[in-house]
Amino acid sequence: MATPEMRAVYAETLIELAEKNPDIVILEADLMKATGTGVFKEKFPDRAINVGVAESNMLSVAGGLSAEGKIPFAATFGCFAARRALDQFFISCAYAKLNVKLVGTDPGVSAAFNGGTHMPFEDLAIMRAVPQIDIVEPSDPVSLKALVKKLAERKNSAYLRLHRKALEPIYDASEQFEIGKAKLLKNGNDICIVALGGLMVRESLRAHAMLAEFGIDAAVVDALSLKPFDRETIALAMQGKKLVVTAENHQINGALGSAVAEIIAEQGGPRLVRVGINDEFGEVGTEAYLLERFKLRGEDIVQRIREVLKK
Repeated sequence: MATPEMRAVYAETLIELAEKNPDIVILEADLMKATGTGVFKEKFPDRAINVGVAESNMLSVAGGLSAEGKIPFAATFGCFAARRALDQFFISCAYAKLNVKLVGTDPGVSAAFNGGTHMPFEDLAIMRAVPQIDIVEPSDPVSLKALVKKLAERKNSAYLRLHRKALEPIYDASEQFEIGKAKLLKNGNDICIVALGGLMVRESLRAHAMLAEFGIDAAVVDALSLKPFDRETIALAMQGKKLVVTAENHQINGALGSAVAEIIAEQGGPRLVRVGINDEFGEVGTEAYLLERFKLRGEDIVQRIREVLKK
């Protein structure tokens, strides 16, 4: 059986929610095909709104719908969600204490052939500065389904960073998830790798296997949520380690690397190495090429770790 695309899981989960809750609605900025929500529109034509290429207006409309008791999931490419529509999300949704779920698709290098203009390496840093919202990045179909349902239950605005393409399951279907709770995927005594998002969790698990060949025992944590951030689980996983490594499909400043650095600065901890985009813009290429180009692969994580441990 083929692994479903993440966008298909997202759309199917919204349909499941909408069948039970008439307040679930979706908004799209002329990207329904890209987001995969055409199936939702077919089933609930009166609850699917295409605002056209007008992302800022989409968030204002979403705020109005939320003020009337609806639970809007408003989706567009992550670059537009975090940059073009930020003011409307900040003021009309979060500041107004409304219940709008903003979905940013194609995060980081997964934007691939859309290139640097559409490649959000900064969206999490931007959104992390918005007060009182949730920020989640599921790592597989199981976590996506569960976290979309959890977001729908919560009465605040949120940013869902959604990988559109297929990702092989990491978790068993019975796994339970909570907003703001990380998952320890691998135990290890020497170092700790904290990863966020489907691509980097997988590269971190690859790094775990490669490090074992060098006699390095690595723990791997799937952060899942950037806000609230599971400081307790991550601080415990780092305890007694020689090194902690963050791995993110994002700039190394402002998101996961910064969140872990804050724990170390405030509570103490091992030396930190941040793997991610180092103050660069994106470019056109395949996902595989871009992972190599920006040194995000498991091999690159291993190389950074070995270099630091040698010192």
